Amino acid sequence: MAEVVDRKRWCEGRVRELHAWTDTLYSLRVDAPVQPFKAGQFTKIGLVIDDQLVSRPYSYVNAPQEVPLEFYFVTVPDGPLTHRLVQLSPGDPIEVMAKPAGFLTLDEIPAAAHLLMLSTGTAIGPFLSILKTAQPWQRFERIVLVHAVRLAAELSFADTIERLRSEHPGQFDFVPVVSREDTEFAFRARIPALIEDGRLERHLGLEIDATRTQVMICGNPEMVKATSATLVARGLTRNRRREPGQVSVENYW
Repeated sequence: MAEVVDRKRWCEGRVRELHAWTDTLYSLRVDAPVQPFKAGQFTKIGLVIDDQLVSRPYSYVNAPQEVPLEFYFVTVPDGPLTHRLVQLSPGDPIEVMAKPAGFLTLDEIPAAAHLLMLSTGTAIGPFLSILKTAQPWQRFERIVLVHAVRLAAELSFADTIERLRSEHPGQFDFVPVVSREDTEFAFRARIPALIEDGRLERHLGLEIDATRTQVMICGNPEMVKATSATLVARGLTRNRRREPGQVSVENYW
């Protein structure tokens, strides 16, 4: 094992729980002595398979002050890692990279009145980590979390979202988006279309503009690209350290 895993970079954790949201979506909760991280960052988790460490990056869903660590993932057909992750039981060992990575954190976001968090699928994870901390509620007058999925059953973490609603009435809005079936509670559309035709703004009663809005986008690359282009067409700009703007992005694979 010592020859396979670099203990300067990886720490051994133990599975506390594997929770199935659907037959393809899971939360893996792990105890591991990782280094401190910022909400919105990610790490890697892995398993030794056939004498090789197989790992993939996953965002922290838990806030930095919370234990256990939580990772939200979707199974990949014929994926060597996720196929094994869903077979884990409490107490099983798992490798977690000790040092965090990533810049989708509020430290990188300029001041604004409104914060929009736009996500698809498992990319809701880093936003939940951020929303479990005090920082966003102290910095923004209004926070909107949009979660786009294919089917309504894939809208996980309902209890967490309801708790945020009850703790921050009038300050927090959750907008579910379901693309492949009709529901009574969600938009059936794609995120860029909801912005292009103004439905999202009308629903929320706020305007997305460069003077009052910061947008964080995390999800599949197609959504990230299309949504970014839609916002740029509206006069917003990409947020960079040397050139602060209003749109911060992270592709989720």
